[in-house]
Amino acid sequence: MKIGKVPVDILKNLIIGRITTRREEVLVGSAVGEDCAVLDFGDELCVISTDPITGAVAEIGSLAIDIACNDIASNGAEPVAVMMTVLAPEGTTAEDLSQIMEDAAGAAKRINVEIMGGHTEITDVVNRVLISTVALGKHSRDAMVTTAGAQEGDVVFMTKSAGLEGTAILARDMEDKLKQYIPLEILERAKALKHQISVVPEGMIAGRVGANSMHDATEGGVLGALWELAEASGKGLRIELDNIPVLPETRAICQVFQIDPYRLISSGVMVLTVSPRRQKAMEEALSEAAIPWATLGTVTQGDRVLVKDGKTLPMNPPDVDELYKALV
Repeated sequence: MKIGKVPVDILKNLIIGRITTRREEVLVGSAVGEDCAVLDFGDELCVISTDPITGAVAEIGSLAIDIACNDIASNGAEPVAVMMTVLAPEGTTAEDLSQIMEDAAGAAKRINVEIMGGHTEITDVVNRVLISTVALGKHSRDAMVTTAGAQEGDVVFMTKSAGLEGTAILARDMEDKLKQYIPLEILERAKALKHQISVVPEGMIAGRVGANSMHDATEGGVLGALWELAEASGKGLRIELDNIPVLPETRAICQVFQIDPYRLISSGVMVLTVSPRRQKAMEEALSEAAIPWATLGTVTQGDRVLVKDGKTLPMNPPDVDELYKALV
């Protein structure tokens, strides 16, 4: 198989399809597009998510915290704590580990979560640092938001701009190549996008306003996240492609590598749907918090399509993220 997320048919049939034991305490379990599990703990619900960081080198510690907590925020829940497993290759120094944890601790402080445990190991199984993070959050029983909650007629929102994380990673890890084609000031702006990776603020806002569904855009980019949201909800989409914001820095880097910004890993972007009667409230709440947003289209009962220059194109399932094409 190719590098990246496994194909959807394999995920459905060979992975999720093998899970047969069910418990009544598990309110949301394994499903395509659902990044979090939800457990019934009585008065409050416990939201749990896990994510690896495999496509980045620089500042991997802070990314590990933000990416895992983003999934919690996509349920409208408050991230509370994380556990980290750090697998590092032979030759890793104490200074390397110290820097990873300094970055992780800084991110945890910024979003007020505790790193409550984990595992750290030097192993020849990996050839670069791999971090897998489990995040836990909480919310009240009546406030749960899932990827699967989109309703026909909902307005589709996204925050920030497509390809944020991929842009920051490539600007840092591929700087030597990129500086041959792109001015340094543009690369510096691209690297600074790392500070926009968290979607915890918009997740809290959208949950409070009353989003019907949320999904953070990771591998597969904005289009991958939209497709997964529709798949989880059993709905169609009609998306205006030109409504998806793309920063000039992202366009410049994607042009060098000949990759698609709409399918570039986009942590820092939240896609969400809200009923038309709550649209204005969502716009006002995001604007008040100075979070950039755009409306992309609507949820339908039909096909999942993109509209470009008046033409309708099919929206395909996510494939190998564009990041890996650039890193080869």
